[in-house]
Amino acid sequence: MNRHVAVLMGGLSVEREVSLVSGEACARALEERGFRVSRIDVGRDLPQRLAELRPDCCFNALHGRMGEDGRVQGLLDLLGIPYTHSGVLASALAMDKPMAKRLFASAGLRCPPGVETTPARLAREGSPLPPPFVVPMFMSKATEEDTNYVVNTLTLATLVTLFAYALVPTIFPPVS
Repeated sequence: MNRHVAVLMGGLSVEREVSLVSGEACARALEERGFRVSRIDVGRDLPQRLAELRPDCCFNALHGRMGEDGRVQGLLDLLGIPYTHSGVLASALAMDKPMAKRLFASAGLRCPPGVETTPARLAREGSPLPPPFVVPMFMSKATEEDTNYVVNTLTLATLVTLFAYALVPTIFPPVS
């Protein structure tokens, strides 16, 4: 049986380039194992592309928003196409790091302490962390890609600068 797998890659998130690389590697591995593979560089025309190709299933190699946050999973559910990845709810909850952390803690899992903030709150209230700051500090956007930052020297000026360049995340869990 030569199953037809559509590998979803690329996409619209800031992790597009990483997704293209991992998607290509997945597509090659599937071909080496005898699957018929269609590579789909995902755009807003995804429903039409899937209707044309009619794959047996989709391998989701998308990263970040519109790939790991439940949106593509919802589309595939609506179209009745099986896929690799968690479902809509699990994907949406996992992509929202503060919500995932709250869920883990409510299930009794130990989670490192952290503080959530926004650019507006930072401008209005100053640093969400009481001095002295604990460094190095792990920083990640609350609902975006897996790009993370380790900050070794942290001052309010550093936080403002990071926000200005859209690098700072909305959650600041200290590294222990």
